[in-house]
This record gives sequence, structure tokens and C-alpha cells, in this order.
Amino acid sequence: MTWWQHIIPQHALSKLMFRFARIENAWIKNTFTRWIIKSYGVDLSEAVRENVEDYKHFNDFFTRALKPGAREIGLSDIVSPVDGVVSQADNISHATIFQAKNHYYTVSALLAGDYRADQFDAGLFATIYLSPKDYHRIHMPYDGKLISMDYIPGDLFSVNKATVEGVDNLFARNERVVCYFQTQFGLCAFILVGAIFVGSMQTVWAGQINPPYQKQVQHFDYSDQNIELKKGEEMGRFNMGSTIIMLMPNQKNLLNLNPGQAVRMGESLI
Repeated sequence: MTWWQHIIPQHALSKLMFRFARIENAWIKNTFTRWIIKSYGVDLSEAVRENVEDYKHFNDFFTRALKPGAREIGLSDIVSPVDGVVSQADNISHATIFQAKNHYYTVSALLAGDYRADQFDAGLFATIYLSPKDYHRIHMPYDGKLISMDYIPGDLFSVNKATVEGVDNLFARNERVVCYFQTQFGLCAFILVGAIFVGSMQTVWAGQINPPYQKQVQHFDYSDQNIELKKGEEMGRFNMGSTIIMLMPNQKNLLNLNPGQAVRMGESLI
């Protein structure tokens, strides 16, 4: 049942969560954080700060850093950029990406009509969902030079399994940030997809991108800057959980991924 998501004020609720997640009152933030830990089975033993009291507010906890060595970076050329579960991963057929049973969306719609979309029309994709229990910093899956970034406004539907299976074109409708990198595989697109209560995304080169929420696509050109990130380096984070989508250009499917597979940041994908 996803009908209610069509009528609720998605952005207004996400703004409220944005503010709530930054409340510094000790009782409020500690009580809510402990509830999340218990409800979702969060493993704080991996975190640099293991005590709930040591976090400034809930979002500080949610975007927590891990201890050195908590995640090993694999030796393959492509590693998982996040902790999460594979929603889908496959070849892109006829410029169309498989979302879930009976649901598809086009590469062009996902990239808001960007002129480079045709480079992925016969490429490959991977969609990975981050649940509330997961580590929410995002790392580079490969070595890459940042070319540009687009902020694309949109809806804020949930990205859980039930909603993905019930809302058409979900990932091409939700608010998202598309990062283009030049890599050894060619031009790759890396997409951070927002969701209900996930109205804030940020990157290491631009800081917080939203809020404020915009009504038009915002384009940022970095082609004349030397912003290079190595495999495994942090590239951004979700302020609350969501989904990432990796697009790679026309080539055979290199990724050793299957729907429902759990992955950890740094794990080799090929």
C-alpha cells in the first residue's frame, strides 16, 4: 500500500525530520538514537564513537565514522560504495533500467535528459538500498575524476522494497544528485537518490546540497578543476538512509551482483 505517499506533504515532512535530527537536547537525541539502534540492530561497536552520549545530535550519529580497518577496500577495480542490499543489478537494455517487477524507467529520465545519457543506453547498472541500520557515508567505487554534478528536484517517495514495487518510475521521480566521473571504464554516472525523511544529501566537494530544495535542475561544472578521488575515499553521505545507483558505459556486465545480496562498503564487486 503506497497510496498515502502520494498525498502526504513529502518535502514538509522531510524538512521537519531535518530539524529534528539536529536537536541537541540530550534526552531527546539519546532516547531517539537508542530506539533506532534497538529497532534496527545498529552495530555501534564498529563506530569511532561507541557511546550514544558522544554524538551531538541524531544526524551526527546517523552519519557516524567507522573505526580504521572496519571496512577493507578490495583489490578489484570496482568496490561497493556503501553498506546495503542490492535492489537490482544488470545490463541496461534499450536505454531502459529494471526497477522492480513490472516497473522500468529510462536512463534519460533518471539523468533528467542529460545529453550524455546515450552513453549508458547499453551499459550496466547497480541499485543498492541503504536501510536505517547501515553505515551512511558513501565512498568511491573506483578511481575517478569529477566532471560535473546535477541536482535534480523531484518527489520524496520512500525507497523501501514495497514502494519500489508499487510506484512507477520511482528513481526517475525522486529528488537526486547525479555525479559524473571520468574513469578507466569511461564516463560513469553515480546517483544519490533522496527519499522521504532523506531530504538532505552532501558531497565532499560541495558540502550540503539540499535543503534548500530547488524547483529547477542545478548544474555544476567541475571539468576545469582537478578533483580526483581514489577508490574507497569518501565522496558523500546521506543525512538519513536511501539508495545509490551506479551507471557504467556500454560494455559487458562486470559486476558480480544479484538482487537481495548484502554488500559492505569496500567489498570487491568484480
